[in-house]
Amino acid sequence: MNSGNMFRSKDGHSYAVTFVLATTLFLLWGLCNGMIDVLNKHFQNSLSVSKAQSALVQFSNYMGYFFMALPAGWLARRFGYKGGILVGLALIAAGAFWFIPATSIGTYWAFLVGLFILATGLTCLETVANPYTTVLGPPEMAAARINIAQSCNGVGWILGPLLGGHFVLSATSQANRSNDTLYLPYLLVGMLVLMLFLAFLFAKVPDVAAASEDDGTGASLGSIWKRNHFVAGVAAQFLYVAAQTGIFSFFINYVVVDLPAIGPAVAALLPSNWTFLQEGVYHITERGASALLGGGGFGLFLAGRIIGSMGLRVFRPERMLAAYSALNVVLMAAVIGKLGWVSVGALFASFFFMSIMFPTIFALGIHGLGVETKKASSYIVMAIVGGAVVPMLMGFIADKLSMRVGFVVPLVCFAGIAAYGASWQRLCAKTR
Repeated sequence: MNSGNMFRSKDGHSYAVTFVLATTLFLLWGLCNGMIDVLNKHFQNSLSVSKAQSALVQFSNYMGYFFMALPAGWLARRFGYKGGILVGLALIAAGAFWFIPATSIGTYWAFLVGLFILATGLTCLETVANPYTTVLGPPEMAAARINIAQSCNGVGWILGPLLGGHFVLSATSQANRSNDTLYLPYLLVGMLVLMLFLAFLFAKVPDVAAASEDDGTGASLGSIWKRNHFVAGVAAQFLYVAAQTGIFSFFINYVVVDLPAIGPAVAALLPSNWTFLQEGVYHITERGASALLGGGGFGLFLAGRIIGSMGLRVFRPERMLAAYSALNVVLMAAVIGKLGWVSVGALFASFFFMSIMFPTIFALGIHGLGVETKKASSYIVMAIVGGAVVPMLMGFIADKLSMRVGFVVPLVCFAGIAAYGASWQRLCAKTR
């Protein structure tokens, strides 16, 4: 099937323009989530919290997903895709602008409240936009379409740490202990969201129905909880977001503490004013680590989604998911193994191989659910709560043992996802 047919319905209608508009939402929530990963290290500095306590940043964010997922699904069913998008954008704007008074309040809870409100809006967008991309063309190309859209999400993940790190992390070896400028990146986000709100308000966003693979009518196939591939998909998404959030959240901690020092000979080749290195010891600074996260880690994440979306047009999505997950199990073992630069390389490589997991699990989980697609999407988005719970466990292990050992948590998660991909066809053939 050529790419021109990826966005064309059976009756010949093209959804290409609608798809492009929807991808701006993926860019937005990638940007917001990428900024969050900078806050862990910042609050460890500015508020003197432990690694486990700093994981409350992710806890607040993903609890917003947990509590808003079902209401977001109801909004999508009641008001359509466009209504759900507009509500989501309004909530994101409210959460972003809350950071202005939160900076004046200056307490941890005030910032966490802002992240929670913002997350409820992101939940609406993810509940609506993810399934929406799967119905804007032939069902067999759903996984490829959602991965293309998620490539824009990857661009946001790159920009987020760069924007957040510029305003809140120190450019030197001295920790930044001020929250005075924390509202600035969120002020920019709020202004961007208001422009997107107006764009969607006046745009034509067709409410395309998802068809069942069984009869092509979109009829209900009974309870979604009798569909084993969906139930296991919810569990797999929980594990994936848990692993992803843990890796993203503690990347800066790992790089600053465990990255081997750059030797004087190598450092001599670098510009004398390169502020990403601490003088004398040649270790990466916190802002340098955030730049590596954005440009290196999320750069590979984006590359993985672009290459993966092409691969999904050739290979079966469940097989790619199983293979990529199994590779990440090996990579996490290398990260834990304290193998010097090999461990660092393995950590970076994991970004590439986890890139296709979220959209692919999403597409596999809602496959063939017809009119129940929006409801099923709510539960898969709710599974994002894995990002609230598991990083706290990872931070606890890091506080008690070491940051390196904490990466055993995503290793276990990736093993579970590999099992889902390997068994998906068998699960899809069965109902309870």
